[in-house]
Amino acid sequence: MPTSRLHIVGSEHTQTPAIMAALKLRYGHVALESADVIVALGGDGFMLRVLHEFVDTGLPVYGMRMGRVGFLMNRYQDGDLALRLEKAECVALKPLKMLATTADGEEHTAMAINEVSMLRQNYQAAHLRITVNNAVKIEELVADGVLVATAAGSSAYNFSAYGPILPLDSNALALTPISPFRPRRWRGAVLPAAATIVIDLLSHEKRPVSATADFIEVRDVTKVEIVEDQQTSLKLMFDPEHSLEERLLNEQFR
Repeated sequence: MPTSRLHIVGSEHTQTPAIMAALKLRYGHVALESADVIVALGGDGFMLRVLHEFVDTGLPVYGMRMGRVGFLMNRYQDGDLALRLEKAECVALKPLKMLATTADGEEHTAMAINEVSMLRQNYQAAHLRITVNNAVKIEELVADGVLVATAAGSSAYNFSAYGPILPLDSNALALTPISPFRPRRWRGAVLPAAATIVIDLLSHEKRPVSATADFIEVRDVTKVEIVEDQQTSLKLMFDPEHSLEERLLNEQFR
């Protein structure tokens, strides 16, 4: 992407403000409405916030790692940014859309790039009913919780919960229990990306549960519906030698 007009944003990492200033001076910085590319400096958490904040712009985001975790980021270098942007490969990601209903009857919607997770709020295990495409698959899951992950997010919390890492082109979602007690042998499922997943809370008054879409939390939920958002496309740019697809593949051999 030659002669890109950049809008540069950064996290609160100690070194980031000085690096941002140097990059703006060297490569230029324009207002968001005039930009071709958003350059994000930080870690994966900051990248998720940038993608959430700027989703409506449709602009591609090129991240450079400043923090400790940077699975969604490229390595930091300040000397060849223009050339790297020109050679970068763009990956389009479909996020999840969460519709959560709370005990007071209110509905909350949120977008998730990595995963939607449901977790118990107190010392008692959650009791959950799982429905996929209008068919009840598990009448009662007793667990700390459950999550639904995208392919891009499958190597994050999902993998830590012993869920599968999904290839980017798998067109699939991972449905993974978190510390399941019953049924003991159920370790999750790989579902078509077009699936509609509904999770109902059983005995929510006694066993409260929260739902979180990436970093957006809704507490005391009674029902959560999760679908892939076909209307939204998030564009991430990666150096060819550090593609997201290759990273997802490599994570399975660590």
